Amino acid sequence: MYFYKNKLLLPAQLKKLGDHKYSCTNVSMLDPFLQPWWCWLVGKVPLWLAPNLITIVGLIVNIITTLILIYFSPNGREEPPRWACALCALGLFFYQSLDAIDGKQARRTNSSSPLGELFDHGCDSISTVFVALAACISVQLGYYPRWMFFQCFCAMTLFYCAHWQTYVSGTLRFGKIDVTEAQCTIIGIHLISAVFGPSIWMTKLPILGGIDIRIVPLYFAVFVFGLLAYENASVIFTGGVGKNGSTVAGTSVLSPIIPFLFVVVPAYVISQKSTDHIYENYPSLYIMAFGMITAKVTNRLVVAHMTKSEMEYLDWGLIGPLCLFLNQYFNSFLPEYYILWFAMLWCSVDLIRYCGQVCLEICAYLKIELFRIPYPPKPLMTSQAGSSSSSSEADDQHLFGLNNNDSRSGNKSPPISPSRNLTVPAFRRTMSESSSGSPRVTPSSSPRK
Repeated sequence: MYFYKNKLLLPAQLKKLGDHKYSCTNVSMLDPFLQPWWCWLVGKVPLWLAPNLITIVGLIVNIITTLILIYFSPNGREEPPRWACALCALGLFFYQSLDAIDGKQARRTNSSSPLGELFDHGCDSISTVFVALAACISVQLGYYPRWMFFQCFCAMTLFYCAHWQTYVSGTLRFGKIDVTEAQCTIIGIHLISAVFGPSIWMTKLPILGGIDIRIVPLYFAVFVFGLLAYENASVIFTGGVGKNGSTVAGTSVLSPIIPFLFVVVPAYVISQKSTDHIYENYPSLYIMAFGMITAKVTNRLVVAHMTKSEMEYLDWGLIGPLCLFLNQYFNSFLPEYYILWFAMLWCSVDLIRYCGQVCLEICAYLKIELFRIPYPPKPLMTSQAGSSSSSSEADDQHLFGLNNNDSRSGNKSPPISPSRNLTVPAFRRTMSESSSGSPRVTPSSSPRK
């Protein structure tokens, strides 16, 4: 069953997707400290559980906990219950943990594929919208709607720019302060709201001119945004790996900015021109509507990178924002609230249709299933089956990528600085178990998006 009449991916794109090799560098400060927890956790996961199923379960939990928070404070000004903030912190930690072990599970079960990498990034693009929105509600940032708009769209922009520079350079780069650090900071914000109440963020700071406490992390977020934006821009404008400094697809390094501007610019203009103050009155609904189309554009960029193809500028998801714009142009002959609901539903359904279609086409090409894997797992094939234990351990390190860079695609990543490696106790099956055909389990990190 397909969601579109015609296929979205051409045979040439599918072939390049099958040949795609994952490349990543990671110097995150917190990842090494969380590796023992992730390694222990993946050892408790049954071998029959598909990695993509782990990813989608984490995303669903994250969305549900955020929607609970939105239910109690849809405009970001009401004070949500403390237990809702605590639940949101737990949901984000749950998502972070499952997102980190899906790649490890893929190697445990010998089920790594390019689909896993694509599916993982797709879920992250959706999660970014809800994580940013939940953080704003937890500190009641609805009293500062422009700050709320800035924070949410900054998160979406940084995620898009990370894959933009990947489309240019062919390598996904994670800095010292990146997504893991941002997630842990937001978990801390939720916990503070849960312990002291969200009103704690409204406390004035006399030493800083009487501003609210919540403004302090906003200034820090602006600093981090500028830092990460500079790092991504330096990679993009240095030139790509394609011919004459182009992208991996041979296109201009600036081409990905056009489809993104088609989303961000209308989002800002519509919020400013609304006579009903549609954004100020319904910020959560507004951000979710434009967040879904942003997630789809980001997914299309990831697909373009993995298939080494050109990215189209226009998208059917833009019909939602277009309806809002046309309604304002004709003096809001329909209530903007209803048009906003239509835009949100349209963008959400369009995103699900696109992602579902792409996954089904890739599954058909690779002859795999999306949420099921062979059980018992296929035995891992090594070229040093009869070698000594030391060479076997080296093979394990090569096969499972015992460093801070790995992916669901199963390809080895470029080495990183040895100072960032973390040696943790390995949990392995005995030789008798290995000879029976079951895979050995070794800890390995997952890319932190």
